[in-house]
Amino acid sequence: MSESLHTHAPHEEAAHLAAESPAHKHSLSQWVAIFTALLATIGAVVSYQGTHLMNEVLLAKNEAVLEKAKATDQWNYYQAISTKEHLMQLAVDLTPQKQAEPYQKEIIKYTSQKKTVQAEARQLEQLSTAANMRSEQLNRPHNDMAIAMIFLQIAISLASVTALTGRVWLFGMAMLSALGGVGLWLVALGMS
Repeated sequence: MSESLHTHAPHEEAAHLAAESPAHKHSLSQWVAIFTALLATIGAVVSYQGTHLMNEVLLAKNEAVLEKAKATDQWNYYQAISTKEHLMQLAVDLTPQKQAEPYQKEIIKYTSQKKTVQAEARQLEQLSTAANMRSEQLNRPHNDMAIAMIFLQIAISLASVTALTGRVWLFGMAMLSALGGVGLWLVALGMS
């Protein structure tokens, strides 16, 4: 008696297992695979958009800091001019009337300079405030995109567990999580 051992190639074995498994499991596995691939694709897009938006937030915040630093420099310059103006006023008060004319001319010059410097400082502060507001406005949709990514990742995890366990209710939970993520993403897109 001769017994022969016959082995199947991996692709034949997979086809054999697929033929033995119930149709609904195979169908569920296919749906889970397609669903997971779609979520991964959407997740990649959301991640890219979120990263791009965060870069915009950081650029606006950097602009706000830069304009605030320029405004601070202008206010320091304003203080220096004010100090010079006060020194000239002191010189006028301590100098005989006949010799005070050059100091009075300096006071007029410094008064004029202060107005210009003050206007520039206020304008720079407004630019800083506007950049800060733009940064905050851009950050709101970024937060929604980050939360959307969390929901999409939860959906992918639930879909993976569905593939392992065959529990259809988990797939339903994955779909709900995915809908929440896609909904937040769409809201974030509308805000940006």
